[in-house]
Amino acid sequence: MIEVLRENPRFVAVAKPSGVAVHHGWSREGEAALELVRDHLGRFVYPVHRLDRPTSGVLLFALDAESARILHELFEAGGISKRYLALVRGVAPETGIIDHPIPRREDGPRVPASTEFRRLWRGEHVSLVEARPRTGRLHQVRRHLKHIDHPLIGDANYGKGALNRDYRARFGLGRLALHAAELAFTDPFGGEELRIRAPVPEDLAGPLGRLGVPAELLI
Repeated sequence: MIEVLRENPRFVAVAKPSGVAVHHGWSREGEAALELVRDHLGRFVYPVHRLDRPTSGVLLFALDAESARILHELFEAGGISKRYLALVRGVAPETGIIDHPIPRREDGPRVPASTEFRRLWRGEHVSLVEARPRTGRLHQVRRHLKHIDHPLIGDANYGKGALNRDYRARFGLGRLALHAAELAFTDPFGGEELRIRAPVPEDLAGPLGRLGVPAELLI
């Protein structure tokens, strides 16, 4: 079962758990979100953007090929605002913009990429950061925060193994500390201003609470 956040005749938004791939083109292991949503709705769905397998949060599927094309183009044009919550190593700057080229896909050429961020909370050795990627590149939030020496806790690719193990043992954080909290856009089919939010799941909210992050920041 997968939680539906919003549904209309053109698209459906769901809350993807950490550890679930968007579809089997990106990972062959376990169930994919596309299959879970298809089985839940009883109809075929079309992915229009991606979330990394270890990332949780808002994921959008189109319900027909034409809607998929329009929504994909809207993502590509920057017409959909994305907001992430990330727990990173160290005390991050209060605000900033990271402009650093990264690939669109594995083994692809580096292309311009930009992420705006602000620090929401600081602990002794970590910070909770709100990240708003302005472009859509492979592992963009993860790569960009590592680029400024604040890698995500729980990141097996770009983080520190010893630190990840320590936070798993002390706080029960056994996943990537990255959550796609919100998508905001003007519905291209009806003109409505939409703000679709996914609650922070317990496997991340619990460890963040034990670290001392205020609950009101986890929205």
